[in-house]
Amino acid sequence: MSTENNEPIKTICPYCGVGCGIKVRPGDMRFMPWADAPVNEGSICIKGGAATEVVEHEDRLTDPLIKEDGEFREASWDEAYSYIVEEMERIHDDYGPDGMGFFSSSKTMNEENYLLQKLARRYGTNQIDNCTRMCHASTVWALRTSLGAGAMTNSMADLEEKADVFWIQGANPGEQHPIANSQYFRQAVLEGATVIQVDPHANKTTRSFDIEGTERHMHLQNEPGTDIPLLNVVIKTILEKHEENPDEGWIDEAFIEERTQGFDHLKETLSDFVKAEAAEQCGVPLEDIERAAEKYAMANNSAIFTGMGMSQHTCGVDNVQNEINLALITGNLGRPGTGVNPLRGQNNVQGACDVGAMPNVLPGYQLVDDDEARESVEDVWGFEIPPEPGLTNVEISHAAGDTVHGLYIMGENPVMSEPDGNRVEERIKDLEFLCVQDIFMTETAKYADVILPATTWAERGGTVTNTDRRVQRMRGAGKVHETTKHDLDILCEVGTRLFGEGFDFDGPEDVFEELRQVCPDYHGMTYDALGETGIHWPCKEPGDEGDSFLYEDGFTTDSGYGQIEGVRHQSPAEVPDEEYPLILTTGRLEEHYNTGTMSRRSPTLKRQHPENFVDIHPNDADRYGIEDGDTVKLRSRRGEIEVKVQVTEAIKEGSIWTTPHFAAASANRLTNDVLDERAKIPEYKAAAAEIEVDIDPADEASTDDTPADD
Repeated sequence: MSTENNEPIKTICPYCGVGCGIKVRPGDMRFMPWADAPVNEGSICIKGGAATEVVEHEDRLTDPLIKEDGEFREASWDEAYSYIVEEMERIHDDYGPDGMGFFSSSKTMNEENYLLQKLARRYGTNQIDNCTRMCHASTVWALRTSLGAGAMTNSMADLEEKADVFWIQGANPGEQHPIANSQYFRQAVLEGATVIQVDPHANKTTRSFDIEGTERHMHLQNEPGTDIPLLNVVIKTILEKHEENPDEGWIDEAFIEERTQGFDHLKETLSDFVKAEAAEQCGVPLEDIERAAEKYAMANNSAIFTGMGMSQHTCGVDNVQNEINLALITGNLGRPGTGVNPLRGQNNVQGACDVGAMPNVLPGYQLVDDDEARESVEDVWGFEIPPEPGLTNVEISHAAGDTVHGLYIMGENPVMSEPDGNRVEERIKDLEFLCVQDIFMTETAKYADVILPATTWAERGGTVTNTDRRVQRMRGAGKVHETTKHDLDILCEVGTRLFGEGFDFDGPEDVFEELRQVCPDYHGMTYDALGETGIHWPCKEPGDEGDSFLYEDGFTTDSGYGQIEGVRHQSPAEVPDEEYPLILTTGRLEEHYNTGTMSRRSPTLKRQHPENFVDIHPNDADRYGIEDGDTVKLRSRRGEIEVKVQVTEAIKEGSIWTTPHFAAASANRLTNDVLDERAKIPEYKAAAAEIEVDIDPADEASTDDTPADD
C-alpha cells in the first residue's frame, strides 16, 4: 500500500468497549501511541498495542467470492451485487420480508450499523440484530425498563474521581477492560476506594486489587448462577439494619419516596427470605456478604459494575434488576461516583444498539411498536416501517431453514459465537441464501453463497460509542487492498440496487447527519463537535456538551420513577446431575477477543495463549485423576471439545471454566441456547458438563486453531 502522507492517523482501538485512542501510521499500518487520547491518555493494553498486526494479514479476503458446485470462485463486484439483489428479491417474493434475517455488528461503526438496520426495515422486516443479544441484552432490557436508558449511568472519569465503593459483579475488567481497570478503578483504590468483587472465578481483576498495604478488596466467590440470592442477602441485610437503626443512613428514605416505585414489592418478596440458607446456597460465608453490604450501603458514593456473568443467564433481566434495586434503595443513582454501569465488551456494541440494530427498537431506543416514534422516523426515511418486533439473532438462527430462508451477515460469526454451535452450523447449512460481509474467511463464511471483502477498522472512518456513552470518531489510514470496499459503501450500493433511493450517501459524515435526525440522543452532535475528544450522549441539541452521568433530575421511564422490583432465585436451566455432575461456566481472556478472527491472527497475542484450556479445582482434579497439563474431553448434552487442564483454586470445586476464543475447542460447542424469556439472551454462564479422561491428545494438525471471526 502506498500513501503520500505518513502522518499518523488518530483513531480508536477496535477491541473492547473502553474506547482507547491509538494512532496508525499510513503506509506500513504500524501502531503508534496517542499520548493525550481522551480516554486512556496514551496507556494501552496488549491487544490494543497489537491491533494493527492483522490489518495486512495474508488471510485477508481481497475479492468477492461466489460459491458454485460447492467451491468458491472469484467474482467481480458487479456480479456479486447482482447475485445478492436477485436472491434477496426472490426470497421476498417467495416468502415475504420475514424470510430474510440481518446480522449487524458491534465491530463496525455507527454509520454502518445504522445503514444495515435501515436496509432491513426498507426490505420490510424488523429481523435485524447484533451480538449485544449474546452479551448485554438483559442488561439493556432491565436498565431501559427500570431507569430509562440501556447504558452506563455514569462515566469512567466521574467514577474514578467520586466513587468510594466499586461493586463489581459478573465482570472482569482486569482481563476484559484492562485500561479502565488500571487507569480508573485500580487508581481509585490506590486513592482510598474499596472494591467488592462477586465472581465464581478468581481472575486478573482479583489479582489487580491485591495491593500491598491495603485491605480494600473483598472477593465473594459465589457458585455460578447464585447472583440473585447473594444480592438478596445484601438487600435484606440493609433493610434489617435500617429497621434497627433508622437514623444511620442504611437506605435513602427520601430518595425512595420521591423517586422510586415498588419498594413495598421488594420488602414483600424478601419477607420470608432466609439469609443463612441463601448464603449456603451461594457458597459464601454469611458474615462476608453482610460485611460487603455494610461497605456498600454506608459509603458516600457506591457504584455497581455489571458484566456478562450477570447478563448471560435465563434470569439475566432479574439479575440486573436486583443490582438496580440495590442502587435505588440506597440512593446511589443520579450523581457522580454512583450508578449501575455495564462494561461493554466490544468497541461499538453500545453504538450498534444506540442506532437501532435490534429487532424491537429504532435509533435512540424508540420502540418499533410505538406508533408516534415509528411515524417520526418514517417522516425522515420516506417509507413505512413494520410495526411488529422481529426475531432476535438466536431466534433467527433457530428459524434458519424453516421460516428464515436467507441471511445477510456483516462482521459476525454465529457458528462460533452462538451457543450450541453444532446445531447452529447444521441450521445455517439449511439456508437457501447466505451473504457474508467480512475481512477474513470465517467458520460461518465457509457456508456462504457470496462473500464480500470488507476493509478493516484501520482503513475507514466513522464513529463508535464506547462503554460510557462517549461517541468518538475513527479515522481511516487508507486501504491495504484496493479491491476491498468499506462496509458503508457496500451497504449503500446494495440498498440503492434494491430500492433505487434512500441509500445514496456521500461518506460516513453524510450518514451521521441523517442518523442525528432520527436519534434524539445524538441530535446535538456533529463530526466537528465530536473532534478528538468525543461527546457523551445524551446530547439533544447542537452546542450541548453531553452528560457524563444520567438521572440527576429524574428517571426517563414511562412513569418518571425508578422501578424497584423484588426478584427470587431461579436455578440455571441445567444443573449438575449424575450424568453431568459439573457446572461449566465461560469467560474471556485479555489476550483474545470473542471468537478470535483478529486476535488469533496476531503473533503477539497468539504467543500468550495459543490454545484453549479448562480451569479445574484441585479436589475435582484428584477425584478424576487429572494432573496439570493433561488433555481431557469436556462434554455437555450438546457437544464435546478437547482441552488442556489447568489445576487451580481460581475456580470453585464442582465448577469448570473455559473460553470461547478457539475454533478447534470452542466453549460454544457445549453451551446452552436456552433464553431469558424477555431479553432473549442465551445462558452461556451455566451448563451441566462432564470430564472424560484417559484420552489421547489430538495430533498437532487437528489442534491447529484456524482463526475464526469475532
